[in-house]
Parts: sequence; structure tokens; C-alpha cells
Amino acid sequence: MEIDALYRLFLQHPVVTTDSRDCPQDSIFFALKGESFNGNKFAEKALEAGCSYAVVDEAEYAVPGNDRLILVDDCLTALQQLANYHRRQLKTPIIGVTGTNGKTTTKELISTVLMQKYKVLYTQGNFNNHIGVPKTLLRLTDEHELAVVEMGANHPGEIKTLVNIVEPNCGIITNVGKAHLEGFGSFEGVIKTKGELYDFLRTRKDSRVFIHRDNPYLNGIAQGLNLVSYGSTTEELQAVNGEVIECAPYLTFRWRMGQGEWHRVETHLIGSYNIDNMLAAAAIGLYFGVSPEQIDAALAGYIPQNNRSQLEVTERNHLIIDAYNANPTSMMAALKNFREMKVERKFALLGDMRELGAGSVEEHQKVVDYLNESDFEQVWLVGAEFAKTQHAYRSFTNVDEVNAALDAEQPSGYYVLVKGSNGIKLFQTVSHL
Repeated sequence: MEIDALYRLFLQHPVVTTDSRDCPQDSIFFALKGESFNGNKFAEKALEAGCSYAVVDEAEYAVPGNDRLILVDDCLTALQQLANYHRRQLKTPIIGVTGTNGKTTTKELISTVLMQKYKVLYTQGNFNNHIGVPKTLLRLTDEHELAVVEMGANHPGEIKTLVNIVEPNCGIITNVGKAHLEGFGSFEGVIKTKGELYDFLRTRKDSRVFIHRDNPYLNGIAQGLNLVSYGSTTEELQAVNGEVIECAPYLTFRWRMGQGEWHRVETHLIGSYNIDNMLAAAAIGLYFGVSPEQIDAALAGYIPQNNRSQLEVTERNHLIIDAYNANPTSMMAALKNFREMKVERKFALLGDMRELGAGSVEEHQKVVDYLNESDFEQVWLVGAEFAKTQHAYRSFTNVDEVNAALDAEQPSGYYVLVKGSNGIKLFQTVSHL
């Protein structure tokens, strides 16, 4: 089936699913494949569960005479092409968001600010890959005035693939750092891949790039773009600039446009590093005509709920939960903020940083060396990579060992930083702290 014909069916049934266990009535099922599953095998089950059509890419599953089973060359390609076709029909202005750290928080802050004035579609959670991005675009309707689409990558060329599906009008790279080095091959590979967003926007005359002026790597690849600037030290007259007031423990900061009036915002986010995400959202909000007062209210009202820079108070401790992901850049930023935080009795509970390749031990040792300088009352390290470093801290193989120790010892009266790659599962320690 050609994409225009598939699109006509989508207009009649504008909900897609890739999970045969979740088949809303009258939706369209796409039979995707993975390393351990073949969605084609579940196509008829999806129809029985409520889907109106199932898209398959293996002829043996396209039962003759059943016109509800649609055969295509490749289901993933068909899903991506359908999403791009839909995006082109609606012509909704889209802001593309990528970066090593902060992209999910920045995406949510941007969306929160823009929703003060517009009907906004934005990426749910971190569905930012080759499947999540097209599914996000297929949620667009003619009621949406703007869209904010997050795009992630851990291999070269993946951002290029995603921007060609999304075709954003504007874009922001939050930063570039040492993450997924196993897939990218080098830090330079990270920069090149994230920069594929810039490469696409150069092809659009009406595009805008929101750029963090304090970041030399981003400035180094931003030639030839229409820039809207923000940062802590920028002196450009039309740029948004700001500074941290305190983190005790929540971030309080102030911002302004150029040399204009200062706006003070008390946030619900932990971490001085989040000022960059806040300033980005303010810059984008101003560009799209959101008033400074609306921006202040949006940023002050945002409450994180995704294991990113959030504070949770238990009966025994105050937890700073940043356990969704970790890489050398974000780990050091979190530790620096924790070190500077004006609270007593600090406990660092840290898990391995995954996917760092050949440089993994060196990067973990740098974290340990920083811990040695930081004078935290307690430090627990979790995972095989930290076990390879030279240190005298308590070590654990996995989260189960940590939880057993927490249950036995019941530490109390601490501010606890919980930080590690998602695969270490340190989020499971929260109920034990």
C-alpha cells in the first residue's frame, strides 16, 4: 500500500499502536520487529483486540481476502513515512529538541511555558527514538498550534534520520557531553551527531536555532544559522541571560532580556545546572510571544515527576533523585551542585555510568577523585565499573545489595543524592530510604 492510501485510512482511524496488548478501539496496529519479537505474529490478535487495521511486512501474515491486514515493504519505514506525511499535511510549527543532558527536562519546561499561550503537543516521557518520534507526530491534530518534539540518539546518523521525519522549523541542542561513547565512538562523534539538527535547519530559510552562548562546542558548529541566544554570561542585547541566586535545595534564579528588568523565579527543580534549561525555555517563550509574567509562572509551577532533578522527602531522609540516567557530564554537574548545596549530612549513592566504552574506567575514576575532594559523610558506589576504580568507599554489586543494606542500617537525617544510569535501577532504592 502507498503512503497516501495508508494516510487516508489513518484519517479515519487516527490512533496507532505498536503493542498488541494495547489496542484501542478503531486504531491501526503496526507490526514492528525487535531482537526478540516479531510483531507480524500478533497482527490478527491486534485485530481481535480492537484494531481496525494491522500493518504487516511479511506476506505470510497478509491473509488473502482479509483487507484489514495491510502489507507493506517494512513496517517501521511505513510508520515513519506516515508520520512525516501527516506532519507535512498539518504544517504545524515544530521545535526539535536534542542534546546529551537536559533534553527531557528542557522539552517539558519549553512545553509548560508555551502552553501559557498555545495548544501544544509535546513528546510524552522520553519517547524520543525512531519509534517514539513518529508516534508523537501521529498524535498531532489541527487543534495543536505548536509542537515540541524530543529527539535522542546513541549512534551516528540517528538525529539525521529523526529530523528528516520531524522536519522541525526551530531547534535547540541543550548541550553536548560524554555519553553513549560506545555507540558514537568519540566525543567528536557526539558533537557531529547532535549537530545534524543544525545541519537540517540550515536548509530552511525560516528556521531559528536557540543557542546556549556559554557552550563553545555549540557555538563552534552554529555558523550560518539564525540564532536566538541565551546564557549566563552572554552580553548580546537581545539575548536572555540569568544567574543562580541559591540552591537550598531548590533552584532559585533570576533572568532578563538583555539589560531589561530582572525576574526572580523559585523553582521545584534541584540543581544549579538546571538554570540553562530554564533560560532556554524563557528564550523560546519570549520568541513565541509568551509574556515574562507567564514565563515566570510556568517555570515556578513546573514540578518534575520523572526521576530527574526532583526532591522527595521520606520519613528518614531528603532524597535528591536523578536516577534516570548518568554520564560523565551529568554526573559531575550533579556532584558539583550537591557539594555546593547548603545542607548538612550529605550521602552520595551513585551507580555506574553505562555505555562509555574503552574510557569507562578512566571516567569512573574521575568521579571517585572528585568524591575524594568533596567530604561527603557517606558514599556508596554501585556497579561493576565503579568496582574497577581505586577507592575506599562502600561498594555494591547491584541495587538488591544496596536495598538490603539500607533496610538493615536505616540511615536517617541525610540529604541523599541518588544518581546513576537507568540500568543500575537506583530508583528502586527510594522506598528503602
